[in-house]
Amino acid sequence: MGDIAVVGIDCAFPGAAGVQAYWDLLMRGGDGIGPVPAQRWEAADFPAVSGSGGFIDDADVFDSDFFSVTPREAAAMDPHHRLLLPCAWRALEDSGRAPGDLAGTETGVFIGVMGGEWGRLTMSDLARVTPLLGAGSSAGMAANRISYHFNLTGPSLAVDTACSSSLVAVHLAAGSLLTGECDTALAGGVNIVLSPSLGMVYGQLGLAASDGRCKPFSADADGIGRSDGVGLVVLRRLDDALADGQRIYAVLRGSAVNQDGRSNGVIAPNRWSQQRVLNSAYRRAGVTPDRVAFVEAHGTGTVLGDAIECAALGAVHGIPRETPCAIGSVKGNLGHTEGAAGIAGLIKTVLALHHRIVPASLFADRENPQLRLGERGMRLLKSPMRLPRGESLAGVSSFGMGGTNAHAVLGSAPRIPVAAGARTGAARDAVGVFTVSGDTPEALRRNLAAQADAVAGRPRGGAAALCWSSNRIKTGLPYRFAAPVRDTDELVAELRRAAAPQDAAGSGGRPWGRPVVAFLFTGQGSEYPGMTAGLHHDSPAYRRHLAEADEALAAHLGTSVRELILSGDERVHRPEFAQPALFAVGYALARTLTSLGITPAAVLGHSLGEYAAAVTAGALSLDEAARLVVRRGALMGELPAGGAVIAAAAGPEELAELLAGEPGTVVAALNGPADTVVSGPLEALERIGRELAGRGVRVKRLPVSHAFHSPLMAPAAAGLRTEPVRCEPPTVPVASTRHGRMLRHDLMDAGYWADQIEEPVLMDAALGALVADVAPTHLIEIGPRGTLLQIAARGGRAPAAEFLHPAPGAEATGRELAATVAALYRGGLDPLWEELYEPGHRVVEALSPYVFSSAQRHWDRQAFVHTAQPHTTQPHTAQPHPAGLVAVPPAPVTPAAAHSVTGAGAHVDDPVLLAVVQAVTEVGGYPPERVVREARFYEDLGFDSVMIMQLKNQVEARLPRVGEVSVQQMLPALRTVGSLAAFLDDMLLARSA
Repeated sequence: MGDIAVVGIDCAFPGAAGVQAYWDLLMRGGDGIGPVPAQRWEAADFPAVSGSGGFIDDADVFDSDFFSVTPREAAAMDPHHRLLLPCAWRALEDSGRAPGDLAGTETGVFIGVMGGEWGRLTMSDLARVTPLLGAGSSAGMAANRISYHFNLTGPSLAVDTACSSSLVAVHLAAGSLLTGECDTALAGGVNIVLSPSLGMVYGQLGLAASDGRCKPFSADADGIGRSDGVGLVVLRRLDDALADGQRIYAVLRGSAVNQDGRSNGVIAPNRWSQQRVLNSAYRRAGVTPDRVAFVEAHGTGTVLGDAIECAALGAVHGIPRETPCAIGSVKGNLGHTEGAAGIAGLIKTVLALHHRIVPASLFADRENPQLRLGERGMRLLKSPMRLPRGESLAGVSSFGMGGTNAHAVLGSAPRIPVAAGARTGAARDAVGVFTVSGDTPEALRRNLAAQADAVAGRPRGGAAALCWSSNRIKTGLPYRFAAPVRDTDELVAELRRAAAPQDAAGSGGRPWGRPVVAFLFTGQGSEYPGMTAGLHHDSPAYRRHLAEADEALAAHLGTSVRELILSGDERVHRPEFAQPALFAVGYALARTLTSLGITPAAVLGHSLGEYAAAVTAGALSLDEAARLVVRRGALMGELPAGGAVIAAAAGPEELAELLAGEPGTVVAALNGPADTVVSGPLEALERIGRELAGRGVRVKRLPVSHAFHSPLMAPAAAGLRTEPVRCEPPTVPVASTRHGRMLRHDLMDAGYWADQIEEPVLMDAALGALVADVAPTHLIEIGPRGTLLQIAARGGRAPAAEFLHPAPGAEATGRELAATVAALYRGGLDPLWEELYEPGHRVVEALSPYVFSSAQRHWDRQAFVHTAQPHTTQPHTAQPHPAGLVAVPPAPVTPAAAHSVTGAGAHVDDPVLLAVVQAVTEVGGYPPERVVREARFYEDLGFDSVMIMQLKNQVEARLPRVGEVSVQQMLPALRTVGSLAAFLDDMLLARSA
């Protein structure tokens, strides 16, 4: 049998809500046994059943909104299903994956569940049967609901082999993985003690413990105590888990399942079958019993069951070995979790192998001497047992009441070398982006606070690996938080700030789509020695792409522009070096962003910036652009000095008279309505500047070496016009600052580049065309210093866009790049996070699991089970139906109420909208205030095809003048409550006409 890795875990057991709480319970020798909660039944009414057992706290809590389940459906769902859904989410998160990333994949779901008590309790009154109850009470739906809500398309099945169900589910999941049927599998089980009925059966069979406690292998053992429990593991093929860098808790080496056959009773255990299943599992795992350090036994604490199991274990493990085989049973801590018993034992064993210590077995201090453990080569663990170095092996047994036996063999995880750099000092100052998401603003704050507490409890240090882990795990939900951080102290402060109720970062709006990004490439004048050095130090992606540009330029420049930039060489101000250097920076910044998944909807380049923009748009290749840029810089460097450029806060009309009086001066750039750049001889510009200053007009000389975009550039333009240019129509729209319009199929040929040297830069017109064409939500400046965003802000061309700059000046480091990615993630982008981190920082760290809302309870606390009464001839009176199953009919929606819940745009006399709101509240069981005009039927209200049919009937009943409406007619309108109301309003008008 091939090896299967356990890569994720989640569970909830009595007294242990979560994996860490479970391990703590085991290590301190605690137990989760307590009195029967009043929400289950009144213990005094059933004296034949113990008044104690193991019960999960708040088993009625279910965050139905998170899973888009209507309140009415949630009330009808089997509580087993409700426990499984959040458990599955957290287990997948624990495996290092955002659960949403598995949507549409052939991930398998294998769930062990015993019996169908919920169905018996809720479907017995035939007058109250509904489709929701029918679907909600099916045991098979335990697995199917997970597959449905997570959109998993692999095998999905529920297993009922009584007490061995969940370990059999793990066995089947492993087989499915090994045959290639799925690549990831969720496996485990669930059990909730809903009524005393099975406890009464145990009592009548003489198997029930009087105090409700299992005491496995103890001299005091007197039977079974029943308990709740839910647990799931995420399984992968070992090679796949290693290749994906997932944390591996333990390895499933092999497993086996068999049946007792015809023994001395259908519910009696069979020693020989138990021996055979152990031997079969060891054979499939390729190990011999003497190598197994400990066995997590079935160990129910019944006298007969313990004796038969110990005889079977002794027959297999009672062989010459250095130390006896340790045994124990978690049922001493939890009670018998029945359908979840196997997964409870498996998770205990996995955690023991992971932590390399085996917890003691409760009640081991009074070992039953009749079990003869010592002479059978076994010992009951009375204290925790440390595991030696190297591989350790363990077994897990689970036996079903009907004779289906399962045994699994697990080994410790393989040692994986720590990635280079992951634990070095360099990791401490690496910047990352920590992400958290939630399904509502309140959920986001709740989880921000949980993450803050969890990180605060960790050792202080670098946060890059935590950030990387959060990007993989915590990014799937609509309300988003992201912050660039370097260390855990900074991270805790950011999380707590955002979790505060008054902070906008924690309650940011939900992005309804992907951001529309435009790149603005800076031109000459923004260069300076050492530009982007901080980013180069922090960003592996930027280093790689700057090296690409450097290599392309070096073939034509004859020297390394990268070394020139990073060394702080003052030659960077000379055109022959400044232009290649700025092109290299622009290219590297743009490629860094696109490698992060930030794809521009359009690009704009200011003068020289058009070359890097053309490469980004696909109009020029890197090599061709590099050749042209070097040639352009050389041609300009050969021009005589003496020209200058000034920027004036005035429009071209205001400057026209002054320019006419100074021959050789021209408008070099139109950056905005009152933002003009003038080029020409230095003396002439100085005179113009003095005149404008005297009029109160702000004037600034720009740091350039020549009178760019003026007739003085004619020789350089002529030299470039003769260059052959290999170009293609752009694949990304280009806002041309040469023409002041969008280029889609135009070629950026030699004539374009020659004209571009001496003609004015039409920045304002180009930016206006870009905004009108693509309506960007974000403008990103691509260059080493902020200039174009300031121009855009002054001109007011993109008032609704957010401005971002990944390298805004000499002090910039990788933090500004991270902040750019964080802002776009908050705006709806799902970045390719890998490019933000060094390989050594891409190490999955454990994060606090998602915290679901506990505000919604969907299980009535009134008793499901009523005290048995003597038979009488009185007429039958229907027992009270659990109120939690049938939502209270919503109050009629008054016009005033509809106005308050459907937004300011609603009209109090809109009968169609009122009818739709009433229909939705009736079908879904929602409170009226939840049914807002913008609510989406599928994503927000959780409607499915059955509910749509019910909605159709409700609408027709409330709007008889509409007549019959087919589902096919309604489907296109079923986007939101408001769109359905508008559709029905149109139908009314049409039929009235």
